Amino acid sequence: MDEVFVTGTFDKRKRMDASVAISTLDAAQIEKVVPSSAADLLKNVPGVFVNSSLGEIRNSVASRGITVGTQDGSFGYEYVSMQEDGLPITNSTYFNYGPDFFLRPDATLYRLEAVRGGTASITAANAPGGIFNYVSKTGGDLLAGEIRLKYGLLSPDGHSFSRADFNIGGPIQNNWFYNIGGFYRYDQSGRYPGYAMNNGGQVKGNIMKKYSKGTLKIFLKYLNDKNGYVQFIPTNSYDKPEPAPGFNIYSSVLMPALNYESQDFMYGGTMSFNPKNLVHSTYRSAGFSWEYQLGNNWTFNNAARYAKNNILYNTPGNVTTMSATDLTSYFLLSGMEGLGIGMYSYKNAKTGEELMQVASALGQGGLPTYTAVSNKLPGQDLFQNGVFMTTFGAYHNDVKEFIDQFTFQKTTDNMSFAMGGYFGHTDVERYSGVDGVAISTIENRPQYLTLDFTGGTLAGTTGVHKVTNSDGIAQAIGDNGASLTFNATQRLMALFFGHTWNINPNLTFDWGIRYENMKVKGHNERVYMKTGVQGGLDGDPKTFYDNNTVDRITSVNFDKTLNSFSFSGALNYKFNENMALYGRYSQGKKAPDLDVYFAANREETIGLLNPQERTTRQVELGLKARTKDLNLFVIPFYSVLSGVPSGQFFQAEGGGFYVPETLYGKYSTVGVEIEADWQLHRNFSVRGIATVQRSKIINLEQWVANNPGLADDTKVSYSGNETDNNARIIMNITPTYTTGKFYSFITWSHLGKRQANVVNTFTLPSFSQFDLGAGYDISKKIKLSLNINNLFNKYAVMSWVRPGGILETLAGNNSFTKEEYDQAVQNNTPYSTVSNPPRSYYLTATYKF
Repeated sequence: MDEVFVTGTFDKRKRMDASVAISTLDAAQIEKVVPSSAADLLKNVPGVFVNSSLGEIRNSVASRGITVGTQDGSFGYEYVSMQEDGLPITNSTYFNYGPDFFLRPDATLYRLEAVRGGTASITAANAPGGIFNYVSKTGGDLLAGEIRLKYGLLSPDGHSFSRADFNIGGPIQNNWFYNIGGFYRYDQSGRYPGYAMNNGGQVKGNIMKKYSKGTLKIFLKYLNDKNGYVQFIPTNSYDKPEPAPGFNIYSSVLMPALNYESQDFMYGGTMSFNPKNLVHSTYRSAGFSWEYQLGNNWTFNNAARYAKNNILYNTPGNVTTMSATDLTSYFLLSGMEGLGIGMYSYKNAKTGEELMQVASALGQGGLPTYTAVSNKLPGQDLFQNGVFMTTFGAYHNDVKEFIDQFTFQKTTDNMSFAMGGYFGHTDVERYSGVDGVAISTIENRPQYLTLDFTGGTLAGTTGVHKVTNSDGIAQAIGDNGASLTFNATQRLMALFFGHTWNINPNLTFDWGIRYENMKVKGHNERVYMKTGVQGGLDGDPKTFYDNNTVDRITSVNFDKTLNSFSFSGALNYKFNENMALYGRYSQGKKAPDLDVYFAANREETIGLLNPQERTTRQVELGLKARTKDLNLFVIPFYSVLSGVPSGQFFQAEGGGFYVPETLYGKYSTVGVEIEADWQLHRNFSVRGIATVQRSKIINLEQWVANNPGLADDTKVSYSGNETDNNARIIMNITPTYTTGKFYSFITWSHLGKRQANVVNTFTLPSFSQFDLGAGYDISKKIKLSLNINNLFNKYAVMSWVRPGGILETLAGNNSFTKEEYDQAVQNNTPYSTVSNPPRSYYLTATYKF
């Protein structure tokens, strides 16, 4: 209760005196656990829903029911600010680019401060849902440091994890201090795809000068890391989900390593792709923070950072099922003119063994029909005549940004005033090219398949046609394989004011306002392909895998400005030094991510671009109480989120896809957060957090695509349904036993059931997971610890994809109706899921000096 924190307020404040919901984790607590990512640490914070099942990157973090739009890891931080030392990790977010690409907890982490709702509306940039600040260590008066070595066993097959952390800090001279540290890690993952899933590390450092009127800290960071993320695997049962036969919690459907050269339709030449290159993130940053006492109780604070961020995506896209007897599958790979009458042959790309033959014959309407005449492929009990289809795409993200925040603060006997500003400038260049489609077997660790067609096509060619190359890579025909570039400059400017009034020793009133101006300007370029069968690179129209030819490149411009006003106010009453109660009302604004602008990349739909801000309104009460052995926080809350865009895309006439007019939704959540630390005995304590909530859709309409093209699109309403992906209960309880040099704990985590989609077709079941930890201090300097995560190897669904082929999955989970669900249950049709990580064992040796 007497901890002093800096996040989410304009002045440093004790928890007992603050009218804000905040939780803290210190270095000692963090050292005892083995998080899978930076987001994973936030599972120890009440009111926060974390989905960290994909791995170290592309996770999802949401607070107080504000989960709408965060289901996909690409958009997992829509409403919150992930910060390092008080500044956002990155000023912009969009598809396949977010803060956790550049945020890694290591031995340099001093503490984590987490604010939910409330003052985040006025103290953070464009993040009304919450602030999560990862505070770094700084050097002290004495030389101190640590070396931490960790080894993990991640699967029964012996796949392993190795990591080394270090940190050292201390004085230099003349009141200068330094701290430097970092980590390097090699992680094969429990779902080993044949290559490391995480490989790389970072170095962070700071130097600090203390002088009579303030402090100056200069900090640097360099991260160079490669990370993969798991893909959805076939799953049976909706009530008790489990991997389908042939798969288990350790399975991977990521594609094997392979060197693939693709055409670069935008700039010419070729692009290289290899799944083992994963997602390569590089982050270079330099900044400073300065606190200066101006005199007469005035203080000036300024923090600034420049960063250059790069992400190169080589990891495959979503793995979906392709039916070898469905015309749509062949249309996507060869185009209309490539369809023909004859025989298709699927062979193992490595051995050359023929595994399936499909005959095509002329059907009604002049289009082919398909029949499997032989089939030795694996996984056919799951998907009859099915194979996996995986997109290969290269995404280049080059981002340069500058962030600066300053504050002037004035204190009097019973008041404090703060006023300041925020400036964020970001230049984004993003290139997206999807020109490869891998065809593979349906099994754990899939194998590439080649596909040949012998016969005559609708374009008039005859003989042997190569749908894929010799490695099993086809081409996304037509505009499905288009290249796009996105270029944007985002400028965010804000002014804020805060006032705290200690009305009497027990009653405090604080309030604040924030004005933001968001300007986004840029242009998008799109490649359109020629129709018909072209000769491609080799001039041979019968090699479908390289037949795409550029028809034209279009460019559309955008220039939009949004202005917003946010405010928050609260009263805090201290009954005594051991009990206080506060009440707060907040209204915060959230400008849309850059995806809203990047989705407008067609000349025929650029006029539909109409970005709107999202609004959060929150009411919260907070009871803070303590006794000799207990600290307790109970915070009921009610939140309303409005202006949420419903992003959709459908099949266009003549191939490719289009984005319809954006529709906006409104949602409400009511709940209560509980956080408690209870020292039952000098050797035994319990820490527990819990969130009980219920969320409802107030208003939501979505488009329903009928035939290709937007001419006959209709709307459907889901107003009144329960919000999807919002767990009704989130609980985390950790009893700890400590005696002398030994400690042990077990964490019980429980996630309640969630609606699977806005249709409320079915609910994802609740589940519990147990994590075990123990440690022993061999000496004052050396400590050993053991952790077992997911002790009982529970398979629990965190994310899912509806059953069906590629067109159904592209339509999204909200297209999965109750009628389709009943049919899927009756026929035991598999769908796809990602679960929590499998059981893993970690042994850590720490040396401190």
